Amino acid sequence: MGQDAPYRILDKLPPQREKVETLEILRETNKATAALAELKGIANTIPNQSMLVNAIVLQEAKGSSEIENIITTQDELYKALTINKSNISPETKEVVNYRKAIFRGFDLIKKQGFLRVNDIIEIQHELIGNNAGIRSMPGTVLKNDTTGEVVYTPPQDKKEILDLLSNFIEYFNQDQNEISPLINLAVLHHQFESIHPFYDGNGRTGRILNILYLILNDLIDIPILYLSSYIIENKPDYYSLLNQTNEIGEWEEWILFMLKALETTSIQTIEKINKIRNLLDKTIEKVQIDAPKIYKKELVELLFEQPYSKIEFVVNQLKVERKAASRYLKELEKIGILESQKVGRETLYINKKLIEILKK
Repeated sequence: MGQDAPYRILDKLPPQREKVETLEILRETNKATAALAELKGIANTIPNQSMLVNAIVLQEAKGSSEIENIITTQDELYKALTINKSNISPETKEVVNYRKAIFRGFDLIKKQGFLRVNDIIEIQHELIGNNAGIRSMPGTVLKNDTTGEVVYTPPQDKKEILDLLSNFIEYFNQDQNEISPLINLAVLHHQFESIHPFYDGNGRTGRILNILYLILNDLIDIPILYLSSYIIENKPDYYSLLNQTNEIGEWEEWILFMLKALETTSIQTIEKINKIRNLLDKTIEKVQIDAPKIYKKELVELLFEQPYSKIEFVVNQLKVERKAASRYLKELEKIGILESQKVGRETLYINKKLIEILKK
């Protein structure tokens, strides 16, 4: 779509069923559905769900922000969450905000069982940290970063944007829909990115809506599946297929891309959960053998909930004195479970083996 290409009015949802339910799409839907069902089952075998949520949500916050060229390191992120520092980098702050936005969306879905347009605005506000809200000024276009060519012109009129968002959220909340929710997820993600309702944060907000849609449809129970790693690896295809679908109105290639992303990411997340579970079992066994006097199930689980831990966390979790908490952490470092790192006045205790699993 060149600089002078006319703006094409976005079709409202639902799409034509025969265009989104081709034989190829239905085959890939079956594979993605099976992988997601396996992921949901395996996630339920972890005794403390917050171990998974905390670790994987942070990975997604980092990955999704990376797609928008907001780069930070795992180390900076955990330090920002562990220590109340005012001097964290703007990039790290944006990733921390993304994490907050995911949890806000998850809370809303669990409490309400649906989302409203105002909830999407709230999630984007949590993410971006300003009150600009829905675009009201014309002039927003999406350009090729390299050539500067206009590749897509989203709706410009605020009334039209709100009308399309109302249609989007109505389709998002439908609980009786004959089309597979995985196909719908691909359609909804495309529609949201095409509406492009905000001045900033549309991609990240859209990727948060993906996970909320999976939870809303009982495909997973907690926010642990994210497509950002797949999108990063296939970024040119992601953007070209988004634009291609808008240009020619054909859905198949886009939906197949998103279904493959769901299947691949589910399999990768299953592997990650299995590794976390194995490490948890080995850690419990090692503490029981090498430091039996301090062994407590809650203590070991804390090291997985908070891979960067500190005395205060142990005090709060185990309801013990600071002196005892300090002794526990030092003992765990002594037997090789943790590694300490001095940051200003704070000493952080890092579960290095867990961090290695999460990085991959």
